[in-house]
Amino acid sequence: MVTIIDYGIGNLTSIKNMLKKVGSNSIISSDIDEISKADKLILPGVGSFEYSIKKLRSMDYFSVLEEKVLIDHTPVLGVCLGAQLLMDVSEEGAETPGLGWIKGKVLKFDKSKLGAIDKIPHMGWNEVTSLKDSKLTLGFDVDPRFYFVHSYHMVCDNANDALFQTTYGYPFVSGVERDNILGVQFHPEKSHKFGMKLYSNFVNNY
Repeated sequence: MVTIIDYGIGNLTSIKNMLKKVGSNSIISSDIDEISKADKLILPGVGSFEYSIKKLRSMDYFSVLEEKVLIDHTPVLGVCLGAQLLMDVSEEGAETPGLGWIKGKVLKFDKSKLGAIDKIPHMGWNEVTSLKDSKLTLGFDVDPRFYFVHSYHMVCDNANDALFQTTYGYPFVSGVERDNILGVQFHPEKSHKFGMKLYSNFVNNY
């Protein structure tokens, strides 16, 4: 069973609907027992890094969630802000500490490096290039396109943790993977066939 973590933030229903389209049963839950029994976890998120990480850490199930991911090695997929929360720290919110499950930081787009027509936030469709082999990318014959909405992006301390790269003015990390911990900056649930394939790969290959 895939459990979508409910901490009051994120496109929970949209993710659940996309998982249903790829034939996967899922639940949206903040229940400790249900989270402890999850086979796979999805950590959504939209909005402010600082508010979201504080809300997540305040949930009764937080210690169970960390045990599932760090000790039991349950596969977890962070989506959009949920991916950023995996990192050590973010510029958004006065260097607010993140989960630290992937070593690195979250930076705001450098406007001086963007093109004249490039706006912040980065919003719309963009190509995603794989930086390493992964079970999450199986079956993609061409570089897929995904839907983005974000003003900050991830920077990995270890280059081997970077899974995807996207160019918006300059190249940035748009996906991460270390063992059972994965994150994508884009919204697969808004990305049609490519999003369906990515969620299907997560459900079936991990």
